[in-house]
Amino acid sequence: MQTKQEEFWSGEFGKNYTNRNTPQNLEEWNKHYIEKYGKTREAINQPFLADLDKDIKILEVGCNTGLQLLSLQQMGFKNLYGLELQWYAVEQAKSITQNINIVQGSGFDLPFKDGFFDLVMTNGVLIHISPDDLPNFISEMHRCSKKYVMGFEYHAEDIQAIPYRGNEDYLWKGDYAKIFMDKFSDLTLVKKEITPYVSENEKGNEDATYLLEKK
Repeated sequence: MQTKQEEFWSGEFGKNYTNRNTPQNLEEWNKHYIEKYGKTREAINQPFLADLDKDIKILEVGCNTGLQLLSLQQMGFKNLYGLELQWYAVEQAKSITQNINIVQGSGFDLPFKDGFFDLVMTNGVLIHISPDDLPNFISEMHRCSKKYVMGFEYHAEDIQAIPYRGNEDYLWKGDYAKIFMDKFSDLTLVKKEITPYVSENEKGNEDATYLLEKK
């Protein structure tokens, strides 16, 4: 299936987003996180991933240019995969990463077997999926995960639509950990942490990192 949002992000808007917002290396990326959240991305990940075996197989759905995967690689994780809708971002990812498996595709139809990964994650991706389509998207994540689902997403207690650069129906915030657990009874919350924005123009907003485990 191709949704209105997928068409939007796979075209020129998505390419311009990548060029406008994506640093070219981990040093720039961490500087961006410090400015926005007061801490690096690795510092955000550490409490959730530090105790996991470094040989587990991880998939990031919507990996953009692969900087989150590169950060996980720097933490010692070895079996890393990324799936990205936008061809331009895939080509960029392949130019800045090594020994990471990155393919082009849709999160609505993950090209992997059931339970192929130990952990399936998103980072600022579910917020761009229409609430009407979200059940199909997270079902694919749940299907491909053998043990864990992880996310880092724009947070609110309830789903709220947010105008995005003059466009409607392309950005939402919500409690995505709860959405997963409401849909799948075999998921339990391992850990959840709220990270508030510290940058002056975004104060009052917050993101949530969550780790869910299949029982």
